[in-house]
Amino acid sequence: MNYSETLDWMFSQLPMYQRQGSSAYKADLHNTIQLAKYLQNPETKFKSIHVGGTNGKGSTSHMLASVLQKAGYKVGLYTSPHLKDFRERIKIDGVEIEEDYVVDFIEQHKAYFEENQLSFFEMTVGLAFEYFATLKVDIAIIEVGLGGRLDSTNIIVPEVSIITNIGLDHVKFLGDTLEKIANEKAGIIKENVPVVVGRTTVDTKKVFENKAASCSSVLYNASGYAGFLYSSDLKGEYQNENIKTTLQTISVLKDQGWLISELAIQNGLANVSKTTGLLGRWQVLQQRPKVICDTAHNEDGLTYVMRQLLKEEYDSLHIVLGVVNDKDLSKILTLFPTEAQYYFAKPDISRGLEVEELEKNAKKNNLIGEGFSSVKKAYKAALQRATERDVVYVGGSTFVVAEII
Repeated sequence: MNYSETLDWMFSQLPMYQRQGSSAYKADLHNTIQLAKYLQNPETKFKSIHVGGTNGKGSTSHMLASVLQKAGYKVGLYTSPHLKDFRERIKIDGVEIEEDYVVDFIEQHKAYFEENQLSFFEMTVGLAFEYFATLKVDIAIIEVGLGGRLDSTNIIVPEVSIITNIGLDHVKFLGDTLEKIANEKAGIIKENVPVVVGRTTVDTKKVFENKAASCSSVLYNASGYAGFLYSSDLKGEYQNENIKTTLQTISVLKDQGWLISELAIQNGLANVSKTTGLLGRWQVLQQRPKVICDTAHNEDGLTYVMRQLLKEEYDSLHIVLGVVNDKDLSKILTLFPTEAQYYFAKPDISRGLEVEELEKNAKKNNLIGEGFSSVKKAYKAALQRATERDVVYVGGSTFVVAEII
């Protein structure tokens, strides 16, 4: 198989939460543990940092990777989901994994994957870990896919664990309260491994403190970070939390003996997008009209993004909006401004919410606009109708952003 055929096989043959939803969720780590053993445990052959949380884990992972690269380390980066190409998920020093490596890995182990009915995510984690081990990275930043305790990445023993924040998302799997979700996220805390926690509530803080204590792990609250706050090229206001979490983590790493200069920290945070290739976080695609896209897709993330969006100066606001079908629209749609023109569309995946359903629910919340047969058509219409003094925002789902970048 060539690269395109390999991806087609991966996407069509194996369950994948990103596109399918609940049918892809595995409630234990048995498959991943067995896969790691089959691959001769590549996760033990490199240092790592484990990054979980509801929002901000992708940005935090990229910030850390950028700083560590500027410090001179060979850095692996594993994140999900991807926006344009599967290879975005697996990078070393900002360079995506080679197509040939993906093809060869799948061909070599395809029979094992089929025999053991591995999920897309389990297989991809195995690919990432073997790649990082084979190319001998100094350290890899590993982002949790879903939850923490039962996530396929949770077989590593990292230098430090990170939990950025807790919000209500994926409640079918993780629980319907912040405390229940925090318990799942806290599952990445390991024995004697320090843990950095970002924004907390009274209830979630207690969960993390109890879990850390039971693991004899030192807990650091990044929200109280008192050092100098460097700025970043990631301009979303919500990034201030992620910067604090990153800086607190770097402080822990330095205490462990990692050599990271202040210049590396400054340059790393100032050049995250350029160094790592991160896309879709308050990304300005053009000016006049100003076009902003953001992958925020749950109540916690959208609250911050909408707050910043309404600070923009414009004559009129145009919003291209699409969501997936497992979101609680009653909580999400109330966050969007009524004083805007909406362009509704279904993301081009099976989990995408039908445009008619989105439009109907939007009207209940006084969000008025028009439905389109695709995200691209909705985006094109918004650009045509916007004047130079207007703002166009594109979001609601990672998949909506992916279609217009």
